[in-house]
Amino acid sequence: MMVEIKAPQFPESIADGEVAMWHVAVGEAVRRDQVLVDIETDKVVLEVVAPSDGMLTVVHKAEGDTVLAEEVLGEFEAGEVAVVAPDDEGPEVQTSNDETPSAEVIASPAAKKMADENEIDVTRIEGTGKGDRVTKEDVLKAVAKLEGQKEKTASTNMPGLSHDAGNERIERRVPMTRLRASIARRLVEAQQTAAMLTTFNEIDMQAIMDLRSRYKDDFAKFHNGTKLGFMSFFIRASVEALKRFPGVNASIDGNDIVYHGYQDIGVAVGTPRGLVVPVIREADSLTIAELEDQVREFGKKAQEGKLSIEDMTGGTFTISNGGTFGSLLSTPILNPPQTGVLGMHKIQERPVAVNGEVVIRPMMYVALSYDHRLIDGQEAVRFLVTLKDFLEEPARILLDL
Repeated sequence: MMVEIKAPQFPESIADGEVAMWHVAVGEAVRRDQVLVDIETDKVVLEVVAPSDGMLTVVHKAEGDTVLAEEVLGEFEAGEVAVVAPDDEGPEVQTSNDETPSAEVIASPAAKKMADENEIDVTRIEGTGKGDRVTKEDVLKAVAKLEGQKEKTASTNMPGLSHDAGNERIERRVPMTRLRASIARRLVEAQQTAAMLTTFNEIDMQAIMDLRSRYKDDFAKFHNGTKLGFMSFFIRASVEALKRFPGVNASIDGNDIVYHGYQDIGVAVGTPRGLVVPVIREADSLTIAELEDQVREFGKKAQEGKLSIEDMTGGTFTISNGGTFGSLLSTPILNPPQTGVLGMHKIQERPVAVNGEVVIRPMMYVALSYDHRLIDGQEAVRFLVTLKDFLEEPARILLDL
């Protein structure tokens, strides 16, 4: 029985998508619920799976093509087929003991085509896709590496020839992904439409670090292995500070100000495809352990490309942790229509004055970028000072001080 493979129904906020990758080739046998193709939108990558056991027979939309909601992507013939294993790595292939499996088994069609065009053995490329499948990005990296080796060899064989003077200068032009283009558009929009300013402060992290050191083992044992990190403290402190300064938790809608009676905290996560911001709903009602679980789960889903539209919709305030990558100080950009974003940074030991004495303390710079159309400077400064007080004395959160 022939079945049409269609793009999913997109949410109202998404007009169209783009075929990011076909995971199977025409004629390849698959099992039910195996991923056939990825559709990349402005926000997330959506997976289209096989409706039953069967075989992909026709592809109507190639990688890079724009697709609308429920548009036909290809055709699928349902029926019993022989596949390798439940892992759905590809069709059954008969090989001898000294024979290498065919490239179709381990590479996407686009990756195989690019490898052939560049005369690269795709079976020698380490795959980073699902099931260690070789993706187009893996082949691009292999091509760049090979070109770099050629350039180095040419330079070595021609003494006196500078790197820039040779004929092996390499440039590589690739189209911007929809997610990266969406990020670029939103960042430019934020700076063009908001009166954005940033205020800074620093936090002595000694109290939080002592608390973690003292209770981390008991915390993990009591909460089924959940690790006690820093992000949950910052989320909890931000929630309490937002309750005291509702303007930082508000948004601007035309000529109206929308004050939110809840705190949905977006946590920026870096992924291979770009920065995404999943949202923790009703963060004020969650425990420290529940916050840690959600942060960890979102991080895992982001790396695997499993975040849904619902995971990233909404949000009243955003936290971005550049310290994960070693950033000491930065100015985060607003996530419209939000009016505030908090930037965390690297914890670094520095000499500070405490009670008239110079001591070494683990310090972190924090930054609050805010929309000056709604939030005055004194309100932004007071918000950041309140956050600082909560984190330097965590008991304030528990005692509601």
